[in-house]
Amino acid sequence: MRQPQAAAPSNGPLAATLQELRDRTGLSLAALATRTPYSKSAWHRYLTGAKHPPRSAVEALARLAGADPAPALALWDAADDTPSAPAPEETGRAPSSRARARRLPLPALTLLTAVAAVAAALATPSGSGPPGTRGVMGSPRCHGRSCQGELPGAAACAKDAQTKSAVTDATYTVRLRYSPSCGTAWSQVRVRGAVVREISVRAGENELSATYSADDTRGDTSPMLAVSSLRGVEACAEVGGELACTGLDDDTAGQP
Repeated sequence: MRQPQAAAPSNGPLAATLQELRDRTGLSLAALATRTPYSKSAWHRYLTGAKHPPRSAVEALARLAGADPAPALALWDAADDTPSAPAPEETGRAPSSRARARRLPLPALTLLTAVAAVAAALATPSGSGPPGTRGVMGSPRCHGRSCQGELPGAAACAKDAQTKSAVTDATYTVRLRYSPSCGTAWSQVRVRGAVVREISVRAGENELSATYSADDTRGDTSPMLAVSSLRGVEACAEVGGELACTGLDDDTAGQP
């Protein structure tokens, strides 16, 4: 008796889409690792389909590619929910094409719809749509510790962000940003001209940073820190070898 064949990995379309987004960024695995909280080996597993990526990794890659993350996230949801289908040999005969389509489970139908949506999204120029709306969802997708290490735009935490302090240099401005809905803080830098920049946020020994190349015109934030108070939180940026940091005085940095 022939043994049932193993079901194909359910995240194949997702891996292919992630690879397309990576190609659009033009970044190496090592470069992806420096711009996100995920290692070079982790990105290799996500892009080859060897491992199902976390949702925040999909959002971060879409942001780096300048693409709407919604279609890729639809594939992420479908791949996460799709059950393994029984092999045709288990039924004693191979179903006809029409019968196979009728018995397709709902998650699989969702997966097929998502594939079509991704193809349409990737064919649309990344600059389409109103300025400033790319990567910002309708409501936050995380809060507190679940936001740690994510990028504010991808998690929709930038929607209600407030500038708590700032420092201005001749060529750039560094801001300490805070989201009440997400309970997070991060560093944001506005630069004048094309320059390499490293953006970081820290509270004590807890520090997160992201490095952006001179040709990356969209990268302007560090990953987020989960905070219950802004006391001791410092936003920094190093641009052209110059370092600038900003934070709140202790008497103004209580509960955000």
